[in-house]
This record gives sequence, structure tokens and C-alpha cells, in this order.
Amino acid sequence: MTDFHVHDTRENRDISAYIAPGRRAHLIGIGGVSMSPLAEVLHRFGMVVTGSDMKESPAVEHLRSLGIQVAIGHRAENLGQAELVIRTAAAHDENPEIAAARQAGIPVFERAQAWGRIMQDYRNALCIAGTHGKTTTTSMCTHIAMAAAADPTVMIGGVLPLLGSGYRVGKGETIILESCEYCNSFLSFFPTVAVILNIEADHLDFFQDLADVERSFRAFALRVPENGVVIANADDANTMDTLAGLDRPMMTFGLERGDVHAANLTWTNGLASFDVVHDGAVFTHVALQVPGVHNVKNALAAAAASIALGFHAQAVSQGLGAFLGAGRRFEHKGTYHGAEIYDDYAHHPGELRALFSAVGALGYRRVICAFQPHTYSRTQALFDDFVQALAAPDITVLAEIFAARETNDIGISSQDLARCIPNSRYCATLEEVTDTLALLAQPGDLILTVGAGDIYTVGEALAAREE
Repeated sequence: MTDFHVHDTRENRDISAYIAPGRRAHLIGIGGVSMSPLAEVLHRFGMVVTGSDMKESPAVEHLRSLGIQVAIGHRAENLGQAELVIRTAAAHDENPEIAAARQAGIPVFERAQAWGRIMQDYRNALCIAGTHGKTTTTSMCTHIAMAAAADPTVMIGGVLPLLGSGYRVGKGETIILESCEYCNSFLSFFPTVAVILNIEADHLDFFQDLADVERSFRAFALRVPENGVVIANADDANTMDTLAGLDRPMMTFGLERGDVHAANLTWTNGLASFDVVHDGAVFTHVALQVPGVHNVKNALAAAAASIALGFHAQAVSQGLGAFLGAGRRFEHKGTYHGAEIYDDYAHHPGELRALFSAVGALGYRRVICAFQPHTYSRTQALFDDFVQALAAPDITVLAEIFAARETNDIGISSQDLARCIPNSRYCATLEEVTDTLALLAQPGDLILTVGAGDIYTVGEALAAREE
């Protein structure tokens, strides 16, 4: 596993020369979930930051309150005196600001490259990667770091109620980042502690196959220095195969095995309590407030990372015990006709299985899932796995596929899934999904809106009908 498959358009120039106090950076898509905190960090670093976005938002207003100039709409003149451009993944080469920058010889960098440069200024750079569980585990690590008074800088791919947002700019020596494999973006990072939660075939619009995904994760692990630590899931065969023979210090975690594992695991109303064992001795006791065995594994990963960073046992117990979930991770949206409505970001068959397993222990009369597949390529590549996973709820309501960055060249539809899943029905629009759920809802039911697109609006609309 030496060479890996790279096909992106990143600049060859080193971003390090451009990230310095007084330099002028222009951020395209500055209001985005990982772009707005990047703008704030660069601003605090002493750079002159400007940006553009397609629409006004609270994030844009916040940046303006710091003195950062933000234009609405993308135009060449927005570049001003910029010496470098940092773009969101959604900004393509045809973007007028990118085109103008290239014409003027101004380097254009990806946001991951900027985060990679920033994390080199921190003594501890904790990067959490994996096919799923990243947002939850990054959030758990943030709770622990806050309980340890580490004053961390944080970048999460979702909203964490503790922070009131998806990021935090701290003054401590620790930075915690959710690290995504898509487009090999995490290969721009410089982790001192790298967590690998699991590895499955995903993002097959970019990666060729599972072996290609594994090569990318191995390259990520090799970015850890020789005095750093790779935290790996001992229960995940793909992860252990990927990291076999890796010449980096490694700490494993698992339910019953690994350097860090659980003991005396008990369940109350679907919630787990257990001892965290490290090197054969009890490190601390944890009582989780989020359901499911997958969250026990996420908590063990966060505990292992915390041990690697030297956080004390009380911070691990306190931080994990106070974690109530991240935004769009089994997030309560309200009730309708006696049914509880929850929303979850799960969009891969493995995540769906974990979600349905977790809610199965909560004692609801029926589980009704409204699922919106995310991207045509993923739906096609993992079709049989989706069919199997979505057979678990009592009733599955299928919304049409959320296109995200793709066009439907495949000719696939959620109707194809519905034909193969017992007790399922297809809805062409989200309004139709909402109406269908309203007709189905009965007291004692659990209604789940699930997917990475805009399916969450269905749960919100349904709860609003109750008022």
C-alpha cells in the first residue's frame, strides 16, 4: 500500500508561505460550516481576510461583526488585493473568482490545506477519521477537552449544542478536527493523534473501490509523526488490515478487546454504563446519555484519544457523561399525534444499521423511518446493502434521492429501492413524505427522518403541524 489514487486540482505551491500575519486571504464560500471558523482563525492570526458567499446568514453576520468584509454573490472584483484564495469544495473552477485568481496568478488553495497549515501551530492536533461516527466522536472529544480545561480550537461537521455551533476558536495548545476522506482532503492534515473509527467502501464517485479507500486511510495514518499516536478500531477488520505493519505508535480500542476497551457494560433504557479499561486497569467509569452500542465504541475511541493527549480520567467521565448528542445525530424534533420525531444524519448502510439497532432497544411500539438517499452513485454502489438495512424499520418511507454534487446519469430512483423493501412506500416530494408520516403516526411510534440532505425539514414540518 504505497501509492494511492489522487485526482484533485490542488495547487502545487506550499500554502505555508501564504499563511502569515499581514497577508491577504480571500475565502470563497466564507459562510460555510468549515469556512467561517477558518476565516475567524486566520483573522485572529493577523491576516487580512475577505470573503464571498451566495447568501446572507448568521455566520456571515458574525464574520462582519469581527471586521471581515463579506460580499454576497461571486464576482471577479471581490478578490480585491488578495494574495491567496481559499475555496470551499462547492466552488468549481468555473467560479468567476477562481477564474480571475488563476488569470492573475493568485494561488487557489483548498480549505483542507489551510486547516492543515493551521494545525501545525498546535502542540496537539487530534484528527478524527472514519467512514462513519466522525461527528459524534469529534463532539465527544470536544466535551472531554472542555472538561479538561484545555481551551481547544474545534472544527466539527455538525452543530454541537455545547458550542452553539460547529466550531470553537480557543487559546489552548489543542486543536480537534473532524477529518473527511472524501477527495483525500484529510491528506492535507498534520495530526499528532489520528483516530480511525472504521473503514468501508464509500464516496465511490471519487474512490475506485474499498482498496482505494484503504490506501487513502493508510496514507492518513502515515501523516502522524513518529512521536504521535494512531488510534485504531480493533473490532473493525478493514481498519486493522489497512494499518497492518504500520511503523507508527498505535493504540487500539474495542468493545471487549484492545488497549482501551469496555468492562462491566450494563444497559438502562437503551443507555450504556461501563468502565473504560486501559492497559488492563480501570481508567474511569462512563455513563452515556446517547443510545446504542455504536456510541459505546465512539466513546471508547474518544477515551483512547484523550488518554493519548494526557487528559485526566475525571475529564473523560465528565465529558462523555454530559454529551447529549450532536445536531442531526438522533436529534429530537418534537411530537405528532403521540409519536416522537427524531432526525439523524445516517446516509450509509453501516450507519443505518447502527441507528436501527440503537433505537430498537428504546421500547417504541413501531419504528417508522423516512429515508432520503444521498447521491446517485452511493445509492447504486451500495444498493443491496441499503435494501437490507432499510428492511429493519416497521415502515420505511423513501424520499427521492438527494443529488448533492451529482446529476442522475445512472437513471436510478428511490422507487427502485421501494420495490425491493418490504413495508416501504415511495414519495416523489418531501411534502408528500410529510403527509404520509402524518397519516401513519400513532401514539407510541418513533418517527425517524434520516439522511444527509434536506430530509430533516420533514420532521420539523410534521412537528409544526402539532402546534
